[in-house]
This record gives sequence, C-alpha cells and structure tokens, in this order.
Amino acid sequence: MSSSQASMRRFFSSAASPAVMNILISGASGLVGRELTRSLGKQGHAITALSRDPSAPAFWDIERRAVTLPQQQNIDAVIHLAGENISIGSWTAERKERIRRSRVDGTRLLAEFFAAAARKPKVIIGASAVGYYGDRGNEELTEASAAGKGFLAEVAQDWEAALQPAAKAGIRTVNARFGIVLSPAGGALAKMLPPFKLGMGGMMGSGRQWMSWISLNELPSVIRHIFAHEELSGPVNLTSPFPVTNRDFTRILAKALCRPALLPAPRCLLEALFGDMAKELLLASAKVRPDKLLESGYIFREPELAAALRGLL
Repeated sequence: MSSSQASMRRFFSSAASPAVMNILISGASGLVGRELTRSLGKQGHAITALSRDPSAPAFWDIERRAVTLPQQQNIDAVIHLAGENISIGSWTAERKERIRRSRVDGTRLLAEFFAAAARKPKVIIGASAVGYYGDRGNEELTEASAAGKGFLAEVAQDWEAALQPAAKAGIRTVNARFGIVLSPAGGALAKMLPPFKLGMGGMMGSGRQWMSWISLNELPSVIRHIFAHEELSGPVNLTSPFPVTNRDFTRILAKALCRPALLPAPRCLLEALFGDMAKELLLASAKVRPDKLLESGYIFREPELAAALRGLL
C-alpha cells in the first residue's frame, strides 16, 4: 500500500461513523449541543435531549437527584455537556459555587444513575476543559500533564472525578477536555467579532499567552471518532494540534476579516473589569496538544487557525 493510500485509509477510518445509536445529550440547547444534535441526527442517530422540563420525555432534576428516561428506550451513548456558562457575569463567591455545582453535581447524578442501570450505555463522554491545566506559560501540555492551580483547574478536577462511579461500574468514560470552541454563533469568537469587524480588536494583555482552540465544525467528527475507538477513555484533549498565542490569534482573525487590530486590552484593564475571570479565562496560557486523538489515528480536518476561521466565517 502506498503512503497516500495509507493516509486516505486512516482518514476514512477516523471519520467513519459507528452503528446507529440512541444518544442522550445533556446541554443540548447550548452551542456544542446544538451542533452535535444536528450533525449526529443527520447521520441517522436517535438523539434524546435531557431536559429540566418535567413534561419532556427525558427529564432530570439535579437538586432532587432525579432522572427519568423513556422506559422503552435503551441509551447506547451519553454526551454530557450541561453546566453554567462561565463567561457571563462576575465571578462572585456565590457564582463560583453555582458554576462548580452545576458541573460536579450534575455529572455525579448521571454517573451514579447509569452505574446502577440494568442496561448501561457503552460510553459516556463528559465535558471538561483545558482549564484543568491552569496557567502554564509555554509548557507543552498533554493528557498526561498534571492538573494546574486556580478556580477553573479545581472545578475541572472535581468535574472529572464526578464521572468515576460510571467508570467503576464498567462503563467507558471519556473526560473531554474542550479547548476554546470557535464559532460565530456563540462563545468566545462571537464576542470577538463585533469589535474586530470595526477594526477595534486587539491583543489581550501581553499577547504571549497560548490559546488552545477547536473549530465547532470539527467537533462532530471528533465525537464520532471517540464513539468508534474503544481504546479512548479517561482524559482526551479536544483541541487543534496547533495552538496559537493570543498575539497570533489576533493577527489571523484581523486578516480573515480584512480589518486592522488597533486596540489592545492591557492586563490591568482586563483585571479591573473582570477580576479572576480575566486571569483564568483571558490571560491564562495553556499550550495543549491532543495526543490521544492523534495516537488513535484521528486526522484533523481543520488543524490550522487561518483555514478554520475561513470555514467558520
């Protein structure tokens, strides 16, 4: 077999879909949840959204620790994305506790529910984040790297640990450490676009902090790859293999929009406006590599930022 034939074979293997499945998604109304629901549903999978509405077919109440699913439905896979948005509002002590509980308590509820189920799903993919690694400067980070320090790192550690009851019950569990998910429909990129389109975007702080990102267009393929590859379990970084500094991100985004980037945001201003959120979301540096995805044969469709932004915008 030629090298080109081998490359194509790996690509189609990584992009192939497993058999049609019944998939339960929490957080299905969010940015990532909407895209996965659309894409996986289009491929023929049966998607059930886990809702807080008691009249919904699949209902959960974290406070009351209740989960109700259609009796006739067997769940093959769970994608657990639900959690309070961390980029809206000030990080008061009360809000930090809500952020932590929305992730940890909800994850533990689902893990314990499916651990006790007579028919268990084949896999549970639980959202986590590259915030697990904290602010690490230029250090190259993989799934084998130690946890960092700070609020987000502590939340991520507790978030991932909450999935352990399912793992101990023999369910394959994946802690999906999402990088910055890029989409003009929501998240960080959507907030950047208005000032950048006016030529008023700019670097944040020194611009030297590393940004680990992934295109929303890439995620359905990544999730299908995880479904199909049973060797993937535990932490899996969902990031492009080519992270960029904030300085380069600013330059590439401005070029994609054919606009200058004239107004940098000094660190002192960001910290004055956003406090701990600025330190951990905007100014923290995490240079993350998706080693497990690459080692399992996944071929990224949009690994380079410039091409990914062209596809998104």
